[in-house]
Amino acid sequence: MSGLGLCAPEEAVYRHFLRNPDTSDDEIHTLLGLDRHEVRAGVHRLCALGVLNRTGPNALASADPETTVERLTDLRLRELHRELARVTQARHLVAELRQEQPRDGVCAARVERLADVERIRARIDDLAFFAREEILSVEPYAELTPENIAHARPLDQRCLRRGVRIRSVVPRTALDHPPTAGYLRELASQGAQIRVAQTVTERILVYDRSTALVPADPDDTTRGALLAREDGLVANVLALFEKIWSQAERLPPHGRDGDGPDHPTELEQRVLESMCRVSKDEIGARELGISVRTYRRHVADLMQLLGAAGRPQAALLARERGWI
Repeated sequence: MSGLGLCAPEEAVYRHFLRNPDTSDDEIHTLLGLDRHEVRAGVHRLCALGVLNRTGPNALASADPETTVERLTDLRLRELHRELARVTQARHLVAELRQEQPRDGVCAARVERLADVERIRARIDDLAFFAREEILSVEPYAELTPENIAHARPLDQRCLRRGVRIRSVVPRTALDHPPTAGYLRELASQGAQIRVAQTVTERILVYDRSTALVPADPDDTTRGALLAREDGLVANVLALFEKIWSQAERLPPHGRDGDGPDHPTELEQRVLESMCRVSKDEIGARELGISVRTYRRHVADLMQLLGAAGRPQAALLARERGWI
């Protein structure tokens, strides 16, 4: 029960009274092999938490386990929420701490070169996680793999749930790739603003209008990225983003972005419904009167169309889109 905020002696005391209700706490330190003062402090705290109750002048009983776990969980979540609030509100310390740096080192610290791909990805995840107001992006990708989508989805959804504004520009060719187009529309349905441009060559990420991430060499992304917090540099990146944004077009309505399939065919629809209902491909194929190989091929096509990494996720995304 340490995850719920109880130390080992407190848990031992609680379990003792769970097994022996309405008994005295006078000698339980001997039974449990614990220090008397430690047990007395534990009993006092457990009573204050409401997981032990006095049932008589010298008798104690434990609260119901379900009530105990719910109470401790609620208290622990409150503590964690307060701690998270303290951590996230500490960003004002950045300016104060920068004043401690030598003046000639401040400018260098405002622009950081990231050479390793994994380090760049980790920094992007951190910046997205701690973004509080706005994330701006220009991405030249034409296709996202299911793995890319599965990695990005929880971060993007968390930002949108927290009220972080997302504005993104992608090339129009991204709409020719069903999983990518589906994910973009999924984000748009949750509040993200997506625009498309005929040609996108820039790669830009800006977080809270204070931190910008751009390639170190626009012609060779393998040479790493530059993370800038210098006001002048960020302002120029912001100006470039706004120019690209103003020239881009809104994400076209569903079904108006070209000839590529962005909705299941009649047979795929039946396969989708079967996939969500039956547990074995053989049963689904038999019900639809098709071979197992054909059934599985349609399942694979549906997962690609939805941008899903697995069947359970495909079913969830299909429900979100109203397909089933």
